[in-house]
Amino acid sequence: MAEPPGPAPTAEAPPPQREALTSEPGPVRATRGRRDSRAGRLSFCTKVCYGIGGVPNQVASSATAFYLQLFLLDVAQIPAAQVSFVLFGGKVSGAAADPVAGFLINRSRRSMSGRLMPWVLGCTPFVALAYFFLWFLPPFTSLRGLWYTIFYCLFQALATFFQVPYTALTMLLTSSPRERDSATAYRMTLEMAGTLMGATVHGLIVSGAHGPHSCEDAVLPGPAAVSPDAACLYSIAAAVVVVIYPVCSGLLCLGVKERPDAADPASGQGLSFLAGLGLTACHPPFLKLVLSFLFISAAVQVEQNYLVLFCTHASRLHDHVQSLVLTILVSAVLSTPLWEWVLQRFGKRTTAFGICMMVPFAILLAAVPTAPVAYVVAFVSGVSIAVSLLLPWSMLPDVVDDFQLQHQHGPGVETIFYSSYVFFTKLSGAGALGISTLSLEFAGYKAGACQQAEEVVVTLKVLIGAVPTCMILAGLCILMAGPTPKGPSQDTSRQPSLRRRTSYSLA
Repeated sequence: MAEPPGPAPTAEAPPPQREALTSEPGPVRATRGRRDSRAGRLSFCTKVCYGIGGVPNQVASSATAFYLQLFLLDVAQIPAAQVSFVLFGGKVSGAAADPVAGFLINRSRRSMSGRLMPWVLGCTPFVALAYFFLWFLPPFTSLRGLWYTIFYCLFQALATFFQVPYTALTMLLTSSPRERDSATAYRMTLEMAGTLMGATVHGLIVSGAHGPHSCEDAVLPGPAAVSPDAACLYSIAAAVVVVIYPVCSGLLCLGVKERPDAADPASGQGLSFLAGLGLTACHPPFLKLVLSFLFISAAVQVEQNYLVLFCTHASRLHDHVQSLVLTILVSAVLSTPLWEWVLQRFGKRTTAFGICMMVPFAILLAAVPTAPVAYVVAFVSGVSIAVSLLLPWSMLPDVVDDFQLQHQHGPGVETIFYSSYVFFTKLSGAGALGISTLSLEFAGYKAGACQQAEEVVVTLKVLIGAVPTCMILAGLCILMAGPTPKGPSQDTSRQPSLRRRTSYSLA
């Protein structure tokens, strides 16, 4: 029978750890809290090496986002319907690989280098080779559509097995939400730098493959002749990216260590993937995050994929393509630290409104496709893209923490959340790109033609203006509905039991 409340007798055993902590003098508690806070901090070198690990995938993704569609249409000269199938199949393959990656990583054992790092290192050589053959022009012409479908699917799937453990590594660096946000900011800044490097290096190398001379020298109407050096230029650009993969993966392995925890079983078994997938699918904060960025990420992908085609065929801006791409990426890189400051100062809900900056300018570019307007639109679009990329990765750790505080499951939850999120966003991007590219086929797009029909021009204007606008507004409406999840308190001295639960769940 429980005793009535009152002072505890002095002869009884010491109270549990939680009461013992609260009974300590104030200076002792403060010292313990400062020591715990310092233990959760990440060094500058660790944050930089962690950010460098994401550079190769962003370099490759940037090159494919801006130039793959143009390469397939005008260099490989594949019909638009087949290009639509290539893009859709590749994105679906990457999306399907996400739950598979989450399932396998969830069941993997912890090795000397951790539970996630071996996956990153093991996938590096294979994803690099798949990327190289994606830009290789085979000697045959009848089966080129199948060739690029196979290698784009391989590249997307292998890049997923690289990216899922890398992004989930955020949860295993530290238990401090503030330090995780800081590491995410470093990662996003360096990934945006990788995006800039990918578009710059790739664009400079292949610029000779898309010069206006091909159309000027064409005597008869129809497809323009492909430059004899075009295939070689694209292969050289791909080889440069292939070298970046092992270098950055090596720096990630040397500079970042997964945070060990004695509570983590050696087998790595925690919540099973299928059971965890069912629980995450019913978690309201995760559903809201996924639904909102289904639209926002798809809008960004459509904007990136059709910018070069729009400048080439729907406006007289083909001489400004490289400069416009660089303007977008430079503004995105420079604005990422600013958005991190806004996020810390005003909160994530307020920061989300920065995404809608792209809306009026995208419409303006479609209506007035002149060079001065295009550069202004490119700069503002880069600023908006930066926050659209930073925000979901800053909110996802809070969603994982919110889930853990309610369910208190063991390790493996972070891979379920990260793989599920990427799965749905890739699936939305696959649908958006597949349908939009197919619309070019219906509009009468001619592969390699010097001049496209007026219907194609109108379709490109709709794809660059109206489509991203509607998607962004829909995503923001979903994101603003209801409260946003918050991470655990930074004061670890006041919440020891929470600290123990979080430490176990993130190991």
